[in-house]
Amino acid sequence: MELITPNWIVPDNIRAYSSTRLGGISTGAYRGLNLGMHVADDPLLVTKNRQFLHKHAAIPSKQIWLNQTHSSYVADFDAFSTLDKNTALDDSTTDIVDADGAMTSQSNVVCTVMTADCLPVLLTDTEGSTVAAVHAGWRGLANGILENAVTQFTKPVIAWLGPAIGANAFEVGQDVYDVFVTHDPIASEAFRIKSDEKYLADMNRLAKQRLNSVGVESIYSSNMCTFANSDKFYSYRRDGVTGRQATFIWIE
Repeated sequence: MELITPNWIVPDNIRAYSSTRLGGISTGAYRGLNLGMHVADDPLLVTKNRQFLHKHAAIPSKQIWLNQTHSSYVADFDAFSTLDKNTALDDSTTDIVDADGAMTSQSNVVCTVMTADCLPVLLTDTEGSTVAAVHAGWRGLANGILENAVTQFTKPVIAWLGPAIGANAFEVGQDVYDVFVTHDPIASEAFRIKSDEKYLADMNRLAKQRLNSVGVESIYSSNMCTFANSDKFYSYRRDGVTGRQATFIWIE
């Protein structure tokens, strides 16, 4: 298994990683460490992959998996009285919280998002007192999921942009361009014209613009493209049927 450690400067009590597809026991289109229960892989294999990740990454508690729907909702795990950070690893086949982001101020509660081209964004503050993981596809970005997450912090925020489809691979239509540019004309800088009514969109740049708009200046990026590296990452745009990697964070 290979884990990616964010290249950011944060308080010492913050732990964060992104998984890759390397390792794991899924086969066929899901070959490797597929962590997604919703992609028609064998649930028993996905469960074993999740357990393997839990052990290898020294995850301190039950990992809470989201049912992601490209919404702009960020779940505050501190408000979920039923979540028990001391529970053993959950090997169920369901994703138990409907949201596209998770945040907490509790120690040893793990915030996790899954991706296969969409942008995973990790957030913490300068004191290491709150963390969040956000699944930012273009719809979530356009609908303000990053702003929703950042505005729930009470101290200055530090962000890390994980592996996602790169600016040379993410083709979108006029509708996507219009949504972003109507919201803020500066978004046009994140698009390159490819052909009539087709653009190449830079997700990292769009995310940075949105983060800047709510006062986040400390932004780091993995600069890794999921589409371009089939050995290391799952990519929905590249393969259609594929697995999911995870990006996760907790306060130690």
